[in-house]
Amino acid sequence: MKNYSQIILLIFIVVQITFAQVFSDKDISECKSRFTFAIEKNLSQKPIGDVIAEVGKTFLNTPYEAHTLEVTDTEQLVINFSGLDCTTFLETTFSLARCIKQNKTSFEDFRNELQLIRYRDGKINDYTSRLHYFSDWIYHNTNKGLIKDVTKEIGGKPINFKVNFMSENPHLYKHLKSNPEFVNEIKKQEQEINSRQYHYIPENEIAKVESKIRNGDLIALTTSDKGLDIGHVGIAVKMADGKIHFMHAPMVGSKVQISEDSISGYVKKIKKHTGIIVLRANEI
Repeated sequence: MKNYSQIILLIFIVVQITFAQVFSDKDISECKSRFTFAIEKNLSQKPIGDVIAEVGKTFLNTPYEAHTLEVTDTEQLVINFSGLDCTTFLETTFSLARCIKQNKTSFEDFRNELQLIRYRDGKINDYTSRLHYFSDWIYHNTNKGLIKDVTKEIGGKPINFKVNFMSENPHLYKHLKSNPEFVNEIKKQEQEINSRQYHYIPENEIAKVESKIRNGDLIALTTSDKGLDIGHVGIAVKMADGKIHFMHAPMVGSKVQISEDSISGYVKKIKKHTGIIVLRANEI
């Protein structure tokens, strides 16, 4: 009986150490503060797009931090409220908003939502179970019923991606470099993406459809970078000037911010951006 208790204690300690590697007490506190904010503002009664926009604003001035999901040797659910890249900013905000709309406001609720959104079928198996390419993220989260791709209905044009960057450059990815057997699975995922048709709004046509983009829509920026699909992501925010601006975590050395220009102006300023995909969170 004594040995059994010692084994249970050891398992508990190992679990605590594992969890400590992927989130901190500060992350738990930051998560709870967003839920408190939501309750005080009665956000659960607002449309989910407005909830996304309001929660996103609570991250303004949060530092950009690259490679936050690559801190462990095995694939785990990494949470970091103190440093965000463009995708983790979007995922964290979207997860919090979905929790708020469902009146599920514990840290465990948030973790469950984040895992559902970030991973293929919402399950963590290994590195290849994470939705690495954002076009794949769109496809799977649409199939989960979490979002709707409204790009086509607001005037989008067909686009087919030719992704291969990850499989062609495994040395740039910590987990592919240390686990070369994952590369073939990544190749299969790339082939699946390349077989699908998506829609996008070309950069010169964004201004024409701006009135159809809603506050809190999730925005993916298509790119001309070879082997890639999406170069950047963020959140649409309707500002006092009546125009849609872009809330995002832009680059190393910068912080979460809202673009000074409208979204059409922002996209045109960066050469590699070719247009946008507009995603709308489904109401809960």
